Amino acid sequence: MKYVSALRPRHLGAFLQGLALVTAIFVSVSFACAQSAEPPFSPDDFKKYSGLLTEMGQFFQKVQSNVQFPAPRPQSRLLPLLPETTVLYAGFPNYGETSHQALAVFRQELKENAKLRAWWEQDEMATEGPKIEDSLEKVYQLSQYLGDEIVVSAAREGNGDPKFIIFSEARKPGLKAFLPVMLKDLAGKSSPPIRVLDIAELTNATAHGAKDQAVVLVRPDFIVLGENLDTLRRFNARLEQKEQGFASTDFGRRLAQGYEGGATIVAGLDLEAILKKEGPKDEQGRAMLERAGFSDMKYLVWDHKSLNGQEFSQFELSFTGPRRGVASWLAAPGPMGSLDFVSPKAVMAAGILLKDPRQIFDEATELATASNPNAPASVAQMEQGLNLSLREDLFGRMGGEIALELDSLPPQEPVWRVVLKAKDPSGLLATVHTLLAASRVTPSELDVDGIMYYSFPLPAQQKTMEVSYAAVDGYLIFASGHEALAEAIRLHRSGESLGKSGKIASSLPPAGSPEVSALLYEDPKALSALTLRSLSPELADSLSKSTGEIQPAVVAVYGEENALREASASSGVDFGGAMMVAAIAVPNLLRARMAANESSAVANMRTANTAQITYAATYPQKGYAHDLATLGPNPRGSSNISSLHASLIDATLGGPGCTAGAWCIKSGYRFTITTRCKLQPCLEYVVIATPVSSNTGTRNFCSASDAVIRFQIGSPLESAITAAECRRWAPLQ
Repeated sequence: MKYVSALRPRHLGAFLQGLALVTAIFVSVSFACAQSAEPPFSPDDFKKYSGLLTEMGQFFQKVQSNVQFPAPRPQSRLLPLLPETTVLYAGFPNYGETSHQALAVFRQELKENAKLRAWWEQDEMATEGPKIEDSLEKVYQLSQYLGDEIVVSAAREGNGDPKFIIFSEARKPGLKAFLPVMLKDLAGKSSPPIRVLDIAELTNATAHGAKDQAVVLVRPDFIVLGENLDTLRRFNARLEQKEQGFASTDFGRRLAQGYEGGATIVAGLDLEAILKKEGPKDEQGRAMLERAGFSDMKYLVWDHKSLNGQEFSQFELSFTGPRRGVASWLAAPGPMGSLDFVSPKAVMAAGILLKDPRQIFDEATELATASNPNAPASVAQMEQGLNLSLREDLFGRMGGEIALELDSLPPQEPVWRVVLKAKDPSGLLATVHTLLAASRVTPSELDVDGIMYYSFPLPAQQKTMEVSYAAVDGYLIFASGHEALAEAIRLHRSGESLGKSGKIASSLPPAGSPEVSALLYEDPKALSALTLRSLSPELADSLSKSTGEIQPAVVAVYGEENALREASASSGVDFGGAMMVAAIAVPNLLRARMAANESSAVANMRTANTAQITYAATYPQKGYAHDLATLGPNPRGSSNISSLHASLIDATLGGPGCTAGAWCIKSGYRFTITTRCKLQPCLEYVVIATPVSSNTGTRNFCSASDAVIRFQIGSPLESAITAAECRRWAPLQ
């Protein structure tokens, strides 16, 4: 959308730099660690630091107990000051004091906790740690000049692109002198400086350098970051005239409602205004949006609140009138009996209430026909072959309620269930049998206590999976085998299901209705352990065996007449929360390390190519070097350079052991060179880089004597490839 594209490349870097300066107040110590150029964990560190999860859990418990978080705000003093044409809004608290207190707790924990200190003082963190602490200190110093709320907004100016403003109230004087020093410290050499002006300087300022260079205005009452001088001047004029027209607009009033009762974050988009300006330009696109019912979208609003000590979030997509089309498929809130077949030990479960499935089929058919006029004929042909009507025999016999469940995931045997409400259970069973017969599958039958169990084999990649199903009390249940199906029926009849366990009700937001239109339930501990297992069994086991209780994650969705509303609760930070942070952060750290490894590998490939070209020019009788060791330094001394040791690459990449057929390791990648020589000289070569393991990279690289670097995504190579094979790989862009 243009609310991002409006920040054109020529000034995107400068503006984002300013945005980062303001929003960096929200950075916590753990998040800052995750952003370091060299992640603190490598695959080899997992076993060494597997106990760190417990230490981090203790740290987060202390943060929860000893750190004061910003109080909810019942209203915004900044919101009314925005232009009436504002289409994007986000109001955040000033987390400067909170992050400073958290840093103080962390520093104290480093003194008292040997394991945490050992991690913080290891090779990469010994360098990055002080930088992180210094950055957080600067962010804290900046936050002391700002008020208790920071607002990011975008407003349309005439027919042009939306223009961004970030502003806050001024807490104390002195920012005009402090900010240029901070910008100079934090700005990269290639980043254009952000200008810092006061009111007098703004009046006479002229654009220099990039026309749309971001500018900070320091007033006695407000600090404003504008996308460019013109935007800043217009906004400053509003402040001078004390205009508050946005508060009386429909969008402004809707955002103000988000603060009622006290909110920490409120954000929103005026989708109606955006669609008018940036909706589909072609007639077909507009027609599709209209048929889907999303041309009526009005506002998208999200807020985060705290009530009686419990954190919760609310998300609302509103419409200008009653929901219709695809937007109306979600039914009104109601009881969800399908959850009575779901286990309280589920790793993940979801339930949804839909309107009449036949109406959904009709509207889906209409949408498909609009994009492909031949779609109805294809459906009719399929129905004729199956000798059934999808609308009447399948959708007409369904009740519009569906539940899904996962009890275990690979590497364990997957256990899952699908529960469908049926208007006509026997008729729906007959339709299922018809569909299976068309696939030449005949299910086996087994009568257990008056319930007929049906089972059939389903071929899978690893091994054949058994699928079982049965009709029980108005529902059709499918499961991963007879035992999983029997357990679902037992839970339903005994009242021991997830739906009756109270777990969902206790995890809903305050004042949340127990009747919902859709629901997502997750066990964070089980899901996080699964994520970690492929990366580190030690960390996964540490997470699974921990005694810390983690509140289930429950997201509830409500289908209202003119809106779709989502609500979810989130508990405070505890031991389980720290484990979750690790489960999320560690894979991200590994991905960051892999990206750094791949970037380094490409740089080393370029170095090797340059070295080969230089070698061939210096020693034409030799041609290209036969191996990396030849391009490397002389192990007896760098001053002794010859065709045997040309000293064109470093000793890590071109050590004495990096001979033909051998691999040399650098930054998570293995490197080698192969050549094609007929006596002398060597006229062709290929340099190859492959990850040490799947945890250090996902791409293999090669380059032949044309010096074009190519890549292939896949597992690490076990042997070198030829130049001809290399040229078949995709060139690196």
